[in-house]
Amino acid sequence: MIEIRAEFPHDVPARERLLDVCFPGNRRAKTSERLREGRLPARGLAFAATRRGRLVGTLRLWHVEAGEGGPALLLGPLAVDPAVQGQGLGSVMMQAAIGRAEALGHGAILLMGDAPYYARFGFRGDLAAGLAMPGPFERTRFLGLELREGALAGAQGILRATGLPEPMAAPAAGTAARRHAA
Repeated sequence: MIEIRAEFPHDVPARERLLDVCFPGNRRAKTSERLREGRLPARGLAFAATRRGRLVGTLRLWHVEAGEGGPALLLGPLAVDPAVQGQGLGSVMMQAAIGRAEALGHGAILLMGDAPYYARFGFRGDLAAGLAMPGPFERTRFLGLELREGALAGAQGILRATGLPEPMAAPAAGTAARRHAA
């Protein structure tokens, strides 16, 4: 049985390994990564799927400003362990994320992804037509979903990250004392 739950801090190393498996190559070079870099995911919108305590799926949503259109969420990445792909886990995670975002009062979700796959959840390219990513991107893969009717109406401009910054790691014990001594 697979459980979908909130992501915990101890999930992050396994999450990073799963993303490396699912997105080989330089996944950190993508434009959407620039919007996530150094930010926390939106509160209550980071999901982990586990089976027998092992992470087999991940999905996060991030706060962005949709150009001049106001706040939105950026979805991604969605990743499912190759050992359980094709069993519907990605769809279940998408439905959970969309439902939770709507319940929390968010108006719209944007993403970069395969249009035929995401169309089943209501994502459409025309909803993101006036928006752009802050770097190179494939227009046909830039999709939007309105959780609240008209949330992306007239949205134009470049997406900008607005989420909370990721806290800085605490210095190792003794580091501050060594700096004072220098």
